[in-house]
Amino acid sequence: FYYPPFGEFSLSVDSLETFAKEGKIDQDLSFYASRVTPEQLAQLRDLLQQRFNLTPTLVSQVTYSPIGEQLVQQLGKLLLTESRNNGFYAIRASLILSAADQKEGLTVVNLLRKFPSDTIRVNFTEGLRIVDDLSQLIKRKDEVFASLQKEAIAQAATSNIDFSQKPDLRSPGKFTWQKKSLELNDISRSRRLPVDIYLPEAGSQKPGDLLSPPFPLIVISHGLASDRSTFVYLAEHLASYGFAVAVLEHPGSNAERFQQYFAGLAAPPDAAEFINRPLDIKYLLNELQRLDKSDPTLQGKLNFQQVGAIGQSFGGYTVLTLAGANINFEQLRQDCNPDNSSFNLSVFLQCQANELPPKNYELKDDRIKAVIAINPINSSVLGQGEVSQIKTPVMLVTGSQDIFAPPVFEQIRPFTWLSNSNKYLVLIENATHFSAIAEPTPENDVLPVPPALLGPDRAAVYSYLNALSVAFLETHLLNRPEYRSYLQPSYATFISKEPLNLSILQSLSVAQFDRVWSGSTPQSSKPSNPQPTSTPYQPLRQ
Repeated sequence: FYYPPFGEFSLSVDSLETFAKEGKIDQDLSFYASRVTPEQLAQLRDLLQQRFNLTPTLVSQVTYSPIGEQLVQQLGKLLLTESRNNGFYAIRASLILSAADQKEGLTVVNLLRKFPSDTIRVNFTEGLRIVDDLSQLIKRKDEVFASLQKEAIAQAATSNIDFSQKPDLRSPGKFTWQKKSLELNDISRSRRLPVDIYLPEAGSQKPGDLLSPPFPLIVISHGLASDRSTFVYLAEHLASYGFAVAVLEHPGSNAERFQQYFAGLAAPPDAAEFINRPLDIKYLLNELQRLDKSDPTLQGKLNFQQVGAIGQSFGGYTVLTLAGANINFEQLRQDCNPDNSSFNLSVFLQCQANELPPKNYELKDDRIKAVIAINPINSSVLGQGEVSQIKTPVMLVTGSQDIFAPPVFEQIRPFTWLSNSNKYLVLIENATHFSAIAEPTPENDVLPVPPALLGPDRAAVYSYLNALSVAFLETHLLNRPEYRSYLQPSYATFISKEPLNLSILQSLSVAQFDRVWSGSTPQSSKPSNPQPTSTPYQPLRQ
C-alpha cells in the first residue's frame, strides 16, 4: 500500500491466511488490526473465509464477456501489478486459476495466492476514495428514501378511509382460471417464445363481478436470467380477478440461455436483446390476435383494446419502451465513457445498447395502455429525453437495498421525468433486486447470488404487488374509479409490514427531487446528474 505522505506499507498473504483459518493475528497483521474495530475484523475474517462456488468455465465466460471485462478493468485500477500497471490480466488469470483449484476453491486468499506476480500493489488512495464515495452515496440514498417515506406518511395521515371495511385486494379474486401453454416461433428473427396464458373461466366468478369475456390482457416480461415461472404468483392472482395473463420467455436473455452461456455452450446475451425483447411482446400480441380468430380455446376471450404490461429489471426496461420510450443514443454516449466508473451496476448492462446502430427502432406498441415497471433499468439507455415521452399511466416499483438497479438513479429520479399525471412511485424499504421475484427452482437458479443480497422474506412484497397491480390495472386499464383509493399513500400504510415497509407517492417534480437531493448532499459535491464517476487512474509514484 502506498499511502502518501506516510510512505509504503506491506502485508503478507501468509498473515491473512493464518487469520482466516485460525483467527490468529500475527505481528504483521497486528499493525493494521489495532486500527480497526472488532466488528470490522470479524467482517474481514468472514470475507476471507468465504468460498465462492463458481466453476472455472463460468468465471472464464463472465470475465471474457464485455460487461465482465469492464468490471475487471475497474478492479484492476485498485489491484496493480508489481510494475504498477492495471491488474486486469493478472486478476482474470487468478480468478480462473483459483476457481479451478478443487482443494481451496475461489477465496480471497487463494485469489491472492494465484496472482501471477510476487507482489500486488494496492492503489490505496483510490481505494479509500471509492469507499468514501460509496459510503456517502449510500448515506444520500438512505436520506432520499427516508424523506420520500416521510412525505408519503404525512399524506397518508390526511386520509379517513377505513380499508378494513373494503375488499382485501391481497386475497385471491372471484374467478377460477385455466393455464394454456404455447410455443410461438418468430421465423423472421429466429426466436422461439415459450408462453403461458392464464385464462379466467367465463361464468366462474361470483355474482356481482362486472368482468366477462373478452378479458383484459396483461403481458409479463421477466428480468435477465429469469424465466416465465418468475411471476407465477402475480399471474395467478391477476387471473383470479378476471385478467387474462400472458407470461413469455425472452430466449436471448432467459435462464436457459444463461445456463448455456455459463457452461460455455452459447455466446453471452448481446446488444440486440434491447430490441428483441420489446419485439417479442409485439409478436406475442400479434400472434394472440391471430389465434383469437382460429383457436377455440382463445376465441373471443382476449380484449386487445385493454392491454397492460408488467416487467421486472430488464423486463422493466422492456415495458417502458413499449409504453413510448426509445433507446437514447445521445444519453448513452454521455454515460458510457470508458474512463468513467460507476457505482450503478446496471449502467454496465445499459451501455451494451451503445453497440447498436443508432436509429429510431419504433419499439412503442399502441395496444398497451398501462405499465408497471419493477426495479427497471433506464437511466442511460432511455434517459430523461425518452422517459418523458411516455404518455400512458405508469407505476414504478423500487427497493431501498437494490444494488443492481439503484433506486435513486433507476426509479426515483426517472419517476420525476414521467409527464403523465397518472403515475405512482412504490417504495419498499429493505427490498432488494430479488424481492419481487419468485424463489428460484433448481432449473432456473443460474445466477450465483450470495444469500446476503436476497433480502428479507419475500412474502410481504408478493402481497404488495398482488394488491397494487389489481388496483392500478382496474383503475387505469378498466376505468374503475372505485379502485383509485387503493393507490393512495394511506393504503400503503394500511398493508405495510416491517421490515419491508411500503410507501406510495403520486407526484414528485424534478425541482422537488433536486431539493431532496441537495438537502442530503453537500453543495460542493452535488453532481448535476447524480451518476457517480471517478477520475482516470494516475500511476502511483514513490
